[in-house]
Amino acid sequence: MKNAFILALALAIAPLHAATPAPLQVYAAGSLTGALAEIAHAYTAQTGIPVHITNGPAGLLRERIEHGEDVDVYISANFAHPQALADEGRSYAPVVFTRNSLCVSARPSLGLTGDNMLEKLLDPKVKIGTSTPHADPGGDYAFAVFARAEALHPGARKVLEAKAQQLVGGPNSPKLPAGANASTYYFDSGKVDVFFGYCSGHSTTREPTLTRVHVPDTLSVPVDYGMTVIRHEKDRERELAGFRFASFAMTPASQKMLLPFGFLPIGLVTSADDKAPVRRGQ
Repeated sequence: MKNAFILALALAIAPLHAATPAPLQVYAAGSLTGALAEIAHAYTAQTGIPVHITNGPAGLLRERIEHGEDVDVYISANFAHPQALADEGRSYAPVVFTRNSLCVSARPSLGLTGDNMLEKLLDPKVKIGTSTPHADPGGDYAFAVFARAEALHPGARKVLEAKAQQLVGGPNSPKLPAGANASTYYFDSGKVDVFFGYCSGHSTTREPTLTRVHVPDTLSVPVDYGMTVIRHEKDRERELAGFRFASFAMTPASQKMLLPFGFLPIGLVTSADDKAPVRRGQ
């Protein structure tokens, strides 16, 4: 499967023949909203091909693809969803596009740190918010953290899963007031004291009113984003267009665009000041 993907990427360098290419349709995890838009903008500037991105909970986007929506490239916040599409014969073998890490946002008054995180989460007075498992990988990652907590504190998993409020990312998530920002609304309304999410952001500007703490190594789980090109059996040129974009997104220049948003690009590590990407192995 890996060789087939590499071969397809090689074929993707063939020149385009369409005089007025149709927009490329990309479905991508909501956490990629800002970063992927920059990559798409650079791709359009270089090739002249417009890219239309639909962002949302990756699990729900996968279901839309399975129901026949017209898509060329799909990028999920986990690897399981694109692998499922490949297993169903709907797409080619996925590759890891980027990596992320888990953070917990909290009210500053809570005094949350990596060292006291599990203690704070288990506190009966502390209200926990997460996204919705299965529909949104962010929820799956949060519940995986709860499972890891069991080894450190017997009984923790049951307590944390019972406390977790699945507030975003699902088909039946609560509706927010018009204009409300989910990242702050549940804190401002007193619904939650802590919220599980990614350490990346939609923009390079951080929310100053909340504390954001990395989940410690004792509780953290890998966060790999998978990318797959959707099959179009009767339109070979369209498949190649998808592979061209996928290939572009994996170039060092595109991967560096992910850094300011808090992602961990494949094949790149950063210096201590997080400003100078260097190659692995150097």
